[in-house]
Amino acid sequence: MNDKICLNSHTIKENEIWYAVKHINKNIRMNSRSGGVFTAISDYVLESGGRIYGCKTTENFLAIHTYADTKEERDDFRGSKYIQSDMGDTFENVLKDLKENRKVLFSGTPCQVAALKKYVTITCADYQKNLILLDIVCHGVPSPKVWKSYLRWIEEKKHKEISIVEFRNKRNFGWADHVESIYFKDGSVFHGTYFRYLFYRHSILRPACYKCPYKGEYYSDITIADCWGIEKVNNKFNDNQGVSLVIVNSEVGKTIFEKIKNDLEIIKCNSKDMLQEPLCKPCKEPENRQMFWNDFNNLKFEKIIKKYARDNFGVRTKRMVKRFLHKGGIYDKLRVNR
Repeated sequence: MNDKICLNSHTIKENEIWYAVKHINKNIRMNSRSGGVFTAISDYVLESGGRIYGCKTTENFLAIHTYADTKEERDDFRGSKYIQSDMGDTFENVLKDLKENRKVLFSGTPCQVAALKKYVTITCADYQKNLILLDIVCHGVPSPKVWKSYLRWIEEKKHKEISIVEFRNKRNFGWADHVESIYFKDGSVFHGTYFRYLFYRHSILRPACYKCPYKGEYYSDITIADCWGIEKVNNKFNDNQGVSLVIVNSEVGKTIFEKIKNDLEIIKCNSKDMLQEPLCKPCKEPENRQMFWNDFNNLKFEKIIKKYARDNFGVRTKRMVKRFLHKGGIYDKLRVNR
């Protein structure tokens, strides 16, 4: 659907209001990727009789977009999913809900949000008043093919069957770190950073991501992200349990944010302090991207890991020390007292 709707010629106004926020419920925050603001927004919509559309992980550990009518169903949308989601018939279902005069919150990447907004504008502009659009700041969308190969390699390496995957484990490693945790059916767990490094080195991203036209041009009512840079505004606000960046882009967004304020700790921010590169420009295509894909299609995945997903000894040692300090609570105290 997204590929059929061209938005490259469209522009929107600059983002105006920036906040750093944390949900007042610590349990909600610990079960969220950052500060729990998505839960606050979606709770408001559900309690208003609305429906939530978001991304969840399937039993096969792939990402799909679907809908939720309860908070329990919605909870599957929380947390990071670093792979491309299958939209299925999501746009058609959103349209049906809007025509039935139902309030809808759609959450997704900027390109998904922009495509849905265009789709609704073309097909049923009169029903847009009940549509709330929320996008996440996107670094780029990795290939599900590489993700599946990674999981298959882990199972073969460990001789175990996977039961649950967690793209970022905040409970054990803190908000600032990025560790994927893979749980097996025998109760054991593997903590690693292999897929993280494949992701951040950019070779596994979709080709369109390197020329993303939606950087700085958000079609959503609210944009959310990890609030990297919060220490520039108020370091004591950062307890390494997660802080959300919220950018209010529209009058609808302002109304929603006013409704959920009582559920949040809030600091108003200057955009200059919070500006992140993924907000402004797409990531650069690596010079070795073609080499990576040639290797991926011809080599065993073990060799891909050794060549593209490992750091030098110094970096690994620094990471191990950081995790040790986090587990002892020392790292978090140092951040707050800095």
